[in-house]
Amino acid sequence: MSAEAGRQLPTMMRVWETTGEGPGGPRLRAGTRPVPSPAAGELLVRVEVCGVCRTDLHVTDHDLPRHRWPVVPGHEVVGTVVGLGPATIGFAVGDRVGIAWLRSTCGQCRWCRSGAENLCPAARFTGWDEDGGYADYTVAPAAFAYALPDELASADLAPLLCAGIIGYRALRRAGLPPGGRLGLYGFGASAHLTAQLAIAQGAQVHVLTRGDSARALALELGALSAGAADDHPPVPLDSAIVFAPAGELVPVALEALDRGGTLSLAGIHMSDVPPLDYGRHLFLEKTVTSVTANTRADGAELLRLAAALRIRPQVTSYPFDRANEALDDLWEGRVTGVAVLDVTSGRG
Repeated sequence: MSAEAGRQLPTMMRVWETTGEGPGGPRLRAGTRPVPSPAAGELLVRVEVCGVCRTDLHVTDHDLPRHRWPVVPGHEVVGTVVGLGPATIGFAVGDRVGIAWLRSTCGQCRWCRSGAENLCPAARFTGWDEDGGYADYTVAPAAFAYALPDELASADLAPLLCAGIIGYRALRRAGLPPGGRLGLYGFGASAHLTAQLAIAQGAQVHVLTRGDSARALALELGALSAGAADDHPPVPLDSAIVFAPAGELVPVALEALDRGGTLSLAGIHMSDVPPLDYGRHLFLEKTVTSVTANTRADGAELLRLAAALRIRPQVTSYPFDRANEALDDLWEGRVTGVAVLDVTSGRG
């Protein structure tokens, strides 16, 4: 491993790891671990910031099955390369990089060979299968890391690496026609980025969500209307995306679609969907589709668009030692926009 020129790397680092307690107890516990060594093809990254994503809650609260346990969460990682494993190419020590949810795929299955690597049965994920960015240092395969645009600050980039990418893929899956009418159900991290992207591309956006502050932000960002999650939008929708992990919103959104409309379900986890009435919810050639992770191409395209279209998240920053508070605030709906963990705070 080659270390960052002129700087001695520490042997130990701070981490937050899962406790298994979920809601009602501390989701994470603070600890120390040895700084990891990058394997062949991997980068060692000193973490600067890490986004706090709802998927982190699904991991800590067991909405998703346990994979690695305990695990260091965090898959919206921005940092600096400080070491390279053997035979690692594509990055150099000192480069700023992003690490996202999709960590590796087999590269051999029919989905990988057809450009749908997000569906690879052997895919592995950051902060679930391997330790993520709630730590001073982390390792990641260079082939799945992102070069980051210079135009964007690190705290603005971190949420793009999952919330932004998944929103972008959900928007593409929704089949929105040029200048079309888009409904967004839920208005958290991913939705408020997707709204900016869709509006910049000429869409008419209508937001349906709980919380006065979220509705106010939607209007501030250029949405044409903002109502409660179970309201009817003022116009029939060409496309809709359900971001909230609430299955009861699926029939609500389907009923709001115009003829031939498409509903995209963006979450990795969702509560049970109620029974659907064929005539009200599915007839007239309506389509329902889901989103599963992302491809590396999705991430690269989204980062280029975000820089060009000046997509900016509304960020609430938390010091590293308040990671549990950030997750609690996200769970309770107290975060408007996105939460980002400042991993540099308190670092010796």
